[in-house]
Amino acid sequence: MYLGIELVLALSAAPVRTVFGFEIEPQFNEPYLSTSLQDFWGRRWNLTVTRTLRPTVYNPVRYVVSSYVGNSCATSIATLATFIVSGLMHEVIYYYLARAPPTWEVTWFFVLHGVCVSFEVVVKKIILRRGWRLHRAVSGLFTVAFLAVTGNWLFFPQLLRNGVDRKGIEEYEVIMDFVKDKLRAITFV
Repeated sequence: MYLGIELVLALSAAPVRTVFGFEIEPQFNEPYLSTSLQDFWGRRWNLTVTRTLRPTVYNPVRYVVSSYVGNSCATSIATLATFIVSGLMHEVIYYYLARAPPTWEVTWFFVLHGVCVSFEVVVKKIILRRGWRLHRAVSGLFTVAFLAVTGNWLFFPQLLRNGVDRKGIEEYEVIMDFVKDKLRAITFV
């Protein structure tokens, strides 16, 4: 999925760069090198969404809740709220792509990841104070494995059941044929 999205974004960025003369900010920052879920979601995956949800959901929720429950709990609540909003946004996207009623698997994927990121932040604070740290290779392997298992369990099934993968490939082929025709027309002019 990552490679497909990266390819589509690169193909979209090329005309923007050519026509308007400016660079589009990268959407990803080598997510396969993530060493934790916090690193994956906060610094490496879908950076536009991260830059959007942090000031619109995370920061306001954290600010409002911190006066009631303290900073530590407020961080966890704000993290979970952000992941819930992301899950609901993905449900809308899935509905648009599949035209099938929501199954809520995607929202549960994001709730699970929100809980795990919150737990990870708390555990890291305790463990780092004691001077203990996992090697990057080990933590990276755990992170990628967790993403793969939970993605195959909760994120992708709804798309596959409704044939969105097949439809996407068919649409991609149409777009590529269009691009090839345009490139041939430019070459012969």
